[in-house]
Amino acid sequence: MTQETVLQLENASRIYQQGNQIVRALHQVTIRLGRGEFVAVAGPSGSGKTTLLNLAAGLDSPSSGRVLLKGNDLSRMTRRQKARLRLEEVGFIFQAYNLVPVLSALENAEFVLLLRGTPTEERERRVAKILEQVGLQGLENRRPAELSGGQQQRVAVARAIVAEPSLVLADEPTANLDSTTAFALLDLMEQLNRDNGTTFLFSTHDPRVMKRARRLIQLLDGEVESDERFDRP
Repeated sequence: MTQETVLQLENASRIYQQGNQIVRALHQVTIRLGRGEFVAVAGPSGSGKTTLLNLAAGLDSPSSGRVLLKGNDLSRMTRRQKARLRLEEVGFIFQAYNLVPVLSALENAEFVLLLRGTPTEERERRVAKILEQVGLQGLENRRPAELSGGQQQRVAVARAIVAEPSLVLADEPTANLDSTTAFALLDLMEQLNRDNGTTFLFSTHDPRVMKRARRLIQLLDGEVESDERFDRP
């Protein structure tokens, strides 16, 4: 059976103008991500990792080529259509957590479900389940300032996963975490990946993430330098 394609970049390039300088952030990148993949994109600063994630999310548009999310050509969609597709299909985990400071852990976790209009009973059930999965029982009513960095990142993971997206985009998710917390977070994301079939795409400098990835794409100067798959348990 052919694996369902979640994300596809076809000869995608992104060129910026900075003053008089032309910046080639990505050049003719072609990759396909199937359902349930656990993929890290690595490379030095300026290699195009964040640009790739922005294109994948429809937050930026390629200068040439195409980006398809769940078969939808993002270049043919309006801004509102892309926002709706992101809401339904994409979860985000940011290096800086990006939690709403005045909301509790529970309220941050349920935010996407509120935007989707999920009925109260189902929303409460899903949020309770995901907060238990990420190990935040008893901390549901704490605001971000009352949580450790690792706990805040767990709230961010819960928020990204609770709506059961097809794709989770994680931008340097372990960069601010000590090794114990980073490994626990990676364990959690691996479990969610296997249990839910969610596709994960990380941008990372972190060897801890690269060693866990079942596929590693190396970027250099905006081009795919290598694309390797690993048979990990």
